Amino acid sequence: MIHKVRDAKNLILLGVLAGLLTCSFLIVLMVQIYQPYKGYEESHQLIVIQRGSRVPQIARTLESHGIVRSSWLFEWYGRLSHRPLVLQAGEYRFEGPVNLPTVTEKLRTGLVHHYRVTIPEGLIMDEIAERFVAQGFGTREKFLEAMKGTALINDWDSVARDNLEGYLFPDTYFVTRDMSEQQMVEAMVANFQKVWTPERRKRAEELALTTRETITLASLIEKETALSSERTLVSAVFHNRLRRNLKLACDPTVIYAIRLVKEYDGVINQSDLELDSPYNTYLYPGLPPGPIANPGLESIDAALYPAKADYLYFVSTNDGRHLFSTSYRDHTRAVAQYQR
Repeated sequence: MIHKVRDAKNLILLGVLAGLLTCSFLIVLMVQIYQPYKGYEESHQLIVIQRGSRVPQIARTLESHGIVRSSWLFEWYGRLSHRPLVLQAGEYRFEGPVNLPTVTEKLRTGLVHHYRVTIPEGLIMDEIAERFVAQGFGTREKFLEAMKGTALINDWDSVARDNLEGYLFPDTYFVTRDMSEQQMVEAMVANFQKVWTPERRKRAEELALTTRETITLASLIEKETALSSERTLVSAVFHNRLRRNLKLACDPTVIYAIRLVKEYDGVINQSDLELDSPYNTYLYPGLPPGPIANPGLESIDAALYPAKADYLYFVSTNDGRHLFSTSYRDHTRAVAQYQR
């Protein structure tokens, strides 16, 4: 009888010890899972998960970069908490200590790292391509090839045949490393589509302007002045000259024409003013055949809502501003004062 009691006590003691060990193991495990960890010295860590990577391979990558303590623990926790565990490919940025649930959820939902690329108003296609390439995205050749995709704008500009000039809306874009040149170009065109609202289309119709004519006019305004206060005045000059069938004599159109045939050296020569190009508004009346840059929203609205002014001329005052005139005599005096 004494032996039986002793055996029962031993069994109870063993049970208690096993329970304590199990609890201790679970506590350690929970700490390992939920305690934030940072095993790298830098302020942040970037990793790339390639398409087709399996969970064990991803787990080893995370451990080798100091994002998780243990690859097997990450894999065990991930498979236990999500069935099936599917992790998304892409580039991920980790900054500061994070725990396993956070890492798992980030990779499971595909919260990839985005880069900020700002495209200023008034750039031409080549310059936009160069902006992306300079920040490590794509190649110039593939961007320019994607920018030939006029099928993207057929719904509102069926005349466009060669490229998307004018419809690559200037803005700040957040892109990922795995985005193609085509996808980035599509994002810019989609952004244009958002701002080319029914209200703006209706206003263009009231002015008897097509979408292409509106954006072409906006691109001239964009290139002529960087001052918000002058945009509607420049627009008024162009509208007034168009109504009177006067040549626009817009220097930026000549520069664009030059760039189509050779490298522009920053100076417009007399021979350039005689360059036989439909974009040369010193030779041909009316608007050029298409946009000469990619205008921002202010210039688009200025094209649609010109100032109520009788101005027909303007000249640079060499300080970023312009002097506007209603008569050729006053304009000639202004040119003599500021340009000679």
